[in-house]
Amino acid sequence: MTMDAMSRRYLMCRPTYFAVEYAINPWMDPSAPVDADLAVRQWDALRGIYLDLGHTVEEIDPLPGLPDMVFAANGATVIDGKVLAVQFRDPQRADEAPAYAHWFERAGFDVHEAKHVNEGEGDMLLVGDMLLAGTGFRTITAAHDRAQEIFGRPTVTLRLVDPRFYHLDTALCVLDEHTVAYLPEAFSPGSQAVLRRLFPDAILASAADAEVLGLNAVSDGRHVVLPVQATGLAAALRDRGYDTIGVDLSELRKAGGGPKCCTLEVRS
Repeated sequence: MTMDAMSRRYLMCRPTYFAVEYAINPWMDPSAPVDADLAVRQWDALRGIYLDLGHTVEEIDPLPGLPDMVFAANGATVIDGKVLAVQFRDPQRADEAPAYAHWFERAGFDVHEAKHVNEGEGDMLLVGDMLLAGTGFRTITAAHDRAQEIFGRPTVTLRLVDPRFYHLDTALCVLDEHTVAYLPEAFSPGSQAVLRRLFPDAILASAADAEVLGLNAVSDGRHVVLPVQATGLAAALRDRGYDTIGVDLSELRKAGGGPKCCTLEVRS
């Protein structure tokens, strides 16, 4: 199978102030040491991969006191030049929302107020013309309805049930306009049935690969950038014809983030 890569535009935030100072997901342990300099080097490597692949990378300035701002995917959902702003569940991240909204306003995008708790592309993933929308831990279903009204795309609600996979992008990866990879047991029985119906040829990830955030991956339709530790998933992707690029984001994983968490796709 020949895969077609598409040039992408990404927004990222350098982890200048990265730390694990609080616990808002099962990955976070404020008592465990974090090497902030290593986190920056690992992030730089991820950014370099995107540039080497020919993608455009823009950066939002990190703000002191917001250690999770590096996880740019949570900053917005951007489709057809429209931006659905975010509203974080946890007060520790609340000030990230206006920072991202202001960046898009200054860049000339049509920014729509959140109105409901939603954490951007963490829980809203575009597959072709359809928006997959996660709920269960962060984004609420009222935000799915708002996204459908703003973007005019059919929106499918998927319920997450495992707190380790608290965002949709930790349990499911969009590979191209027709294909996804996901961990079945991260979803409710009804949502598993929906995924089987929508994506009968999906790649099913193992728990071992999901537990190193292997599904928190970024695909341009041909190249899939994923945690280097997710060896089984990488092999399955290659068997399907994708080119895999492993990256080590072990420091950022201490806060529950991987490549996708660091990467917000900007669709003009």
